[in-house]
Amino acid sequence: MEIVVRAVVFALFLFVVTRVVGRATLSELSAFQLILYVVMGDLIQQSVTQQDYSVTGGILAISVFALLTIGAGWATKHWKRVRPLVHGVPYALIRDGEPVVETMRMERVSMDDLLIATRQQGIRRFSDIDLAVLETNGRISFFTRAGASDGAAAPPEQLG
Repeated sequence: MEIVVRAVVFALFLFVVTRVVGRATLSELSAFQLILYVVMGDLIQQSVTQQDYSVTGGILAISVFALLTIGAGWATKHWKRVRPLVHGVPYALIRDGEPVVETMRMERVSMDDLLIATRQQGIRRFSDIDLAVLETNGRISFFTRAGASDGAAAPPEQLG
């Protein structure tokens, strides 16, 4: 039973850590960050199982993580209030050609990161952007003023 409790505690801890790190950071991991997360996983395994190398201990720890993942998915499907906690909410980074500095600061998106993303989309000036949204997966969606006729989806109306 102790493995189950430890697995729940560390699953919640990892959830909090990934939320604190920020979605923009998680969308494109550097080599160092990837190594850090792999090592962190190994360290957590040791903490959860207390060096219990038995097959039963490993299956139990993995099963708890899997059940927590399934439970989170079920909860987001059935309770609307849980979805923002688990998946996050999209935030507007640019509105009417102007960066939303408060949101950028809160989500730890630098101006350089935003400029890189606009260049990658072939956008030359912020003034061409009607709305830029930091999606829950860490990617940035751009809605340009001239983009209404290109078949793109209409921009979301209400964003944080």
